[in-house]
Amino acid sequence: MSTHNQCSEFTILLVDDRPENLISLEEMLDRPGRQFIKAMSGNEALRHALKNDQIGLIMLDVQMPGMDGFEVARILKSNPKTKDISIIFVTALSKEEQYVMKGFEEGAVDYLQKPLDINVTRAKVNVFEQLYFHQRNLKRTAFELHKINKQLEKFVYIVAHDLKSPLTGLIAALSILEMENEDRDADPESNEYVGYAKSAAYHMSNMINDLLEYSRKSIAEQTIEEVNVQELLNQMARLLFLPRHITLRIHEPMPILKTRKLKLQQVFQNLISNAVKYNDKPAGHIEVGVEDKGNDYEFFVRDNGPGVSVADQESIFKLFYTADNAPAITESSTGVGLNILKMLVEEQGGKIRIESEPGQGATFFFTWSK
Repeated sequence: MSTHNQCSEFTILLVDDRPENLISLEEMLDRPGRQFIKAMSGNEALRHALKNDQIGLIMLDVQMPGMDGFEVARILKSNPKTKDISIIFVTALSKEEQYVMKGFEEGAVDYLQKPLDINVTRAKVNVFEQLYFHQRNLKRTAFELHKINKQLEKFVYIVAHDLKSPLTGLIAALSILEMENEDRDADPESNEYVGYAKSAAYHMSNMINDLLEYSRKSIAEQTIEEVNVQELLNQMARLLFLPRHITLRIHEPMPILKTRKLKLQQVFQNLISNAVKYNDKPAGHIEVGVEDKGNDYEFFVRDNGPGVSVADQESIFKLFYTADNAPAITESSTGVGLNILKMLVEEQGGKIRIESEPGQGATFFFTWSK
């Protein structure tokens, strides 16, 4: 049998001390894509369950000599290898609440009364079959995401590490230029620009160090520190080298948060950089503000640029999405940046959204936990 067929099979363990009941159950539930394993005692059922990791459902008779169904369920639920297998109790016992509740207490997910109603039994098993495949697909997806995250972490580490060497050389060259300017009494404006460039290079170096540290740590291990948002934004304003026609207004006061500084910095830096990059007005205006929302702060970055159409607002945060009506710009959009911002914000338990009118600018809002 091919691997594909094995993966699409649903295996059911039938447990009953009477052979005729096992035959009847199999005939009732048999259909393409199902495989049946039969056991006539509690011990035999446990052996099958422990050896076969493809069992998706157990139809378990309650009244059996020796080990009854309740005890079998108790043992299965106590074993890490078998605790997630769904169990349906099949019993001729009384329908009184005490017996039904005992079944659920021992780990059953459903309860069928003998004599079995064929349609009800088939319908319930069909539901558990669908749940089994959904859960298996979720596990597979989670595993693939874990692999991708590990690859991304490795990629970030390599890129950040490779950027350090040329940046170190740039800082050294700027330092030499700064000293030469001092020796020859260069123009003050020239010295000022060299100082800005050197500060920006040091800032980039610190960011690379943060990225290296981030790539080595899981989310749970990343440092939470006290962040003065006002200072963070003022520093960014100095180091972004805004064009002369762009003004940035930072509303005061800004909060002080205990959070992962690098994450918040990435969100602000990308939103402000986008507002600068896409602005099409002779005089560009950008505002950054905040509103206290109780358990969260809602920050906003507002610009007077080209804006975003209603149709694009629905999809702008999707991976690789680029707006059809994007303005002509010197740097092309990859459709990745806003999706990454969305993930960063949601990772902190927040949400990001946009309000915009074409030609009137856009405002990006995002919430951040206190």
